[in-house]
Amino acid sequence: QVQLVESGGGLVQAGGSLRLSCAASARTFSIYPLAWFRQAPGKEREFVAGIRSSGGSTFYADSVKGRFTISRDNAKNTVYLQMNSLKPEDTAVYYCAASTLVQVTTTPRAYAYWGQGTQVTVSS
Repeated sequence: QVQLVESGGGLVQAGGSLRLSCAASARTFSIYPLAWFRQAPGKEREFVAGIRSSGGSTFYADSVKGRFTISRDNAKNTVYLQMNSLKPEDTAVYYCAASTLVQVTTTPRAYAYWGQGTQVTVSS
């Protein structure tokens, strides 16, 4: 069982930055591919960024490529999402998730463990 707790959300103006963190409880944290998803009101949950267990490979949705960076610190059981040049359309609840599969996927169903989410609001 993996428990995930996100933090770092908030209200920011367009063009600003936020750094999300997700702390995990599992001692086996380092074996899980991890990802950030987001869900805006009335929309489906969508993949934002993912990182393999070793941290050597990262993946991004086209909408955030070049602006967001995912990273992980396996010694601290934490995954991060650095968000720069934020836009109003980035407004959503952001969730971190851990997969029991080997590869990072963009499908929410592939992720067995989820945090409770943190709200990110970008004002224009």
